[in-house]
Amino acid sequence: MVRFFIRRIEKKYQKEEVRGKIGFFSGVFGLLTNFILFLGKFFIGFSANSVSIMADAMNSLSDTISSVIVLFGFKIAGKPADKDHPYGHERFEYLTGLAVALLISFVGFQFLMNSIEKIITPSAIQFSRAILLVLILSILIKIYQGLMYRFTGHKIQSQTLIVNAQDSFNDVYMTTAVLVSVLVERTTGLKIDGYMGLLIALYILYSGLSMVKDFVNELVGQRPTDKEIKKIENQLSRYPMLLGYHDLLIHNYGPQQRFASVHIEVDSRWNLMKAHDVVDLIEKDVRKTLGVHLVCHLDPVPIDNPEYLEIHRIVKGCLKGLNQDFRMHDFRILPNNHLQFDLVVPEGNQVKEQEIKETIHQQLSIYKEAYKIEMTLDHHYLL
Repeated sequence: MVRFFIRRIEKKYQKEEVRGKIGFFSGVFGLLTNFILFLGKFFIGFSANSVSIMADAMNSLSDTISSVIVLFGFKIAGKPADKDHPYGHERFEYLTGLAVALLISFVGFQFLMNSIEKIITPSAIQFSRAILLVLILSILIKIYQGLMYRFTGHKIQSQTLIVNAQDSFNDVYMTTAVLVSVLVERTTGLKIDGYMGLLIALYILYSGLSMVKDFVNELVGQRPTDKEIKKIENQLSRYPMLLGYHDLLIHNYGPQQRFASVHIEVDSRWNLMKAHDVVDLIEKDVRKTLGVHLVCHLDPVPIDNPEYLEIHRIVKGCLKGLNQDFRMHDFRILPNNHLQFDLVVPEGNQVKEQEIKETIHQQLSIYKEAYKIEMTLDHHYLL
């Protein structure tokens, strides 16, 4: 059914509208199913005097509110860029995800308190076939809901929907635990309802706080995945006219709004028109292939200059002797024997800046008179 509706959406709307419509559809589906589950669990839990079923019902209520937040989030995130928001509104999706995570954490804390109270003063659960039926139906609905969220989340690359999918599967585990507590008390007389409720509450709280951490990282800005970096690196490696590339930076303004910049090294003998054509080709290819808005900065390299090549070789050898993981770029020989370059410093490096400069001075003095060295240390670039 979900695949059918998604195909209808893809046929009916333009490409840039599809993501928001699929997200909105997922929110509506989640809203309806969660509200039905809340009503069923609430009345059964109230009549059975079960804190674990009531905890599960309140969790379904929080899921219902989460679905409303998802709907609102996709509505705002789908707005086009404007004067005040030139990169669009897609980051609002992260805010709604954070709100969902905070809500889940709050519910977990509330029922942690209730479960502790039930452990201190236990009471019997009123069992009926209706309870058994509601719990089994709840598990089946949540499995289907989780699969739907996961499918649509991966389809449109939405971390919010993927988190909702995990929350749905968490509910499957929690409702199964409730079912176990009812059956155990029915068959053995052991009142484990409060303890099962405690486990459910701790699980909700843990899931909620983990989600909060993930969305805070998205909002603050975190390092892109190695897979994403590798894709850009592989794309840049397809251009044999490049001598090298470095200083890659990636900025995320939403799931579909990724911007990047990179320095590319080219032959200094190129004229301006040729350099422009190459840069334009690379930027268009990356945009079409990876969906990333890339900006290239040109670093001309005088590969026909013997002095440049010899000095570069000596300095590179010095750096490798100090640390095999040192990477150098933007190497320049300026007037008056002035050397200028950037050095990428790996994590855990123990070699001091002054030691690096002294080693280079010593080696270069064999080749020519003393050079003035201007070295900039890089720590945070991706390549």
